[in-house]
Amino acid sequence: MVSFSKLRFKKSIISSQKRGSSLIFKLLPYVVLYPGLLLSSITLLIPLSIAGAVQPLLIGQAISLSRQEATWNFIEILSLEQGLRLLTLLLLVTIIIRLICSSVQGFIIQKLGQSITADIRGDLYSHVISLESSFFNKTPIGNLITRLTSDVEALGDIFASGGIGIISDSVYILAIVVTMFMLDMKMALVLLLMIVPVAVLIVYFQKQYRKANYQSREKLSELNSMIQENISGINVVQIFRRKNFNSKLFKDINKDYRQATNKTIFHDSAVSATLEWISLVAIATVLLLGGIGIMNASINFGTLSAFILYAQRLFNPLRQFADKFTTFQSGFTSIERIAEIMQEPIEVKDSKTNINFSITRNNNNKIGEIIFDNVWFGYKKNDFILKNLNFKIYPGEKIALIGPTGSGKSSIVRLLSRLYEPTHGRILIDGIDSRYIPKEELRKYIGIVLQENFLFAGDIKRNITLGEYYSLEEVKQAAKSTNTDQLIENFPEGYHTLLKEKGTNLSKGEKQLLAFARIAIRNPNILVLDEATASLDVKTEVLIQQALKQLLIDRTGLIIAHRLSTIRDVDRIFVLKQGKIIQSGNHENLIKQKGLYRNLYQLQVMRHK
Repeated sequence: MVSFSKLRFKKSIISSQKRGSSLIFKLLPYVVLYPGLLLSSITLLIPLSIAGAVQPLLIGQAISLSRQEATWNFIEILSLEQGLRLLTLLLLVTIIIRLICSSVQGFIIQKLGQSITADIRGDLYSHVISLESSFFNKTPIGNLITRLTSDVEALGDIFASGGIGIISDSVYILAIVVTMFMLDMKMALVLLLMIVPVAVLIVYFQKQYRKANYQSREKLSELNSMIQENISGINVVQIFRRKNFNSKLFKDINKDYRQATNKTIFHDSAVSATLEWISLVAIATVLLLGGIGIMNASINFGTLSAFILYAQRLFNPLRQFADKFTTFQSGFTSIERIAEIMQEPIEVKDSKTNINFSITRNNNNKIGEIIFDNVWFGYKKNDFILKNLNFKIYPGEKIALIGPTGSGKSSIVRLLSRLYEPTHGRILIDGIDSRYIPKEELRKYIGIVLQENFLFAGDIKRNITLGEYYSLEEVKQAAKSTNTDQLIENFPEGYHTLLKEKGTNLSKGEKQLLAFARIAIRNPNILVLDEATASLDVKTEVLIQQALKQLLIDRTGLIIAHRLSTIRDVDRIFVLKQGKIIQSGNHENLIKQKGLYRNLYQLQVMRHK
């Protein structure tokens, strides 16, 4: 379950995108989940910055001491050898402090960044798998994969490499500036003023980088989508000789991605080049002013040496600052793309007034009753697939749905399992409006076998249990009840036989038999078969038909079938056309009527003669 702070982030990620507020505030709800790591990383900034700011002073004092110029009071009383030895020791201490602090801080920051990345990816994944089928129908899989992987990784890098890094660089720059003003106000002011044009240029180039980076990410999504699509459809690609055509399309998208990426590289490089040029100008300015100061005896060589080192050290964190801004801009791009997914509404939500369905249904005598009450439904607004649908299925009754393609048969199944909600009207399960039944409970109550069933990489037992706990004996009993046990026992490792991704090492019929075992073990009260026997050979279909007779005992059955010979024994047949039931009755009654069912039946009989 997502924590309150994470839910709050999902809201802030959307609203703050509109306001253009700081990205850090968007990550804040996640960051505060790790107060120990955050406090440790910030605390280490103090010794790290002080040690870095002191080092040029120590080197400057060493130069002044060797030239017998003015030095700190406690050094002046020492001999040259003793003074140099003390300054060297102090310099060594600062180096060790920086080495230890930077190493520990680097580890903490990376750990914090990876923790945040994992949390964001987990929340995004949970949101994605909660979305309705309509979202996946319009969104390429490669696009989703890019957002769940590289986009989330870039978002995590904002804090791991950017957020704390910018705080660190800011503290370091502040320490250097304060030390420079204490050393020589005029030269410190000159160096400080040179930061202004740098800041302006960084802001300009980073804005351009962000635009280019968004285009680059979009092209990468297209590239991933095409790769995924072609690998999934490799049989069609090869059979229809689309290899050369698809290769050309891939080259075109790959070229667009390369060009978009080149733009991001150009703007990133422009920042580095600008900083390099200005840092050289800064050092030259220090040498010029310092040379004049030495001639006027207003400063000594030690102070000049310290300012040269400060000029270098001032622009080094600025370079890193620019790199962090590059990371930020990538993160802004990522957060925009992630926000697009987060803004996708979960249309089918559990009601705030959910009932305890398992208790309520046990207190009535309607186990397995289904009522469609004035149901209208369309995948698009004002384009209805189902129109004013009204019917009642009694407990234990076996109903078949038939009709031409697009008549709304599969839509009824999707509404029944709450993959979608009715546009108008209501669906009652055991007398209870399905909108008030939690989806988890409803989908345990209703078992659905589709024409094409998905198998996961893993063993056969796991593909039947699907992550729920069932003993091996229960799995074997479910397999036996659906005539699947013989198939499984023929494999060398039986129920522990490993299946490849999508079950590619099984035939369609074998995959369908496992799907029936998957339903049998859950013992649903309502069984829905959506063209479940369409892809089976005659021998396998006989096994399935025998299993179905057992499965349908004392259960309500809803069967969608094109082969009318398989539904002759059902209690009633609903004939659909254009989202309406135009005929209803058993096989014998419908054959006597002049209508769509009789025409379809006669066509199938003639086809098999």
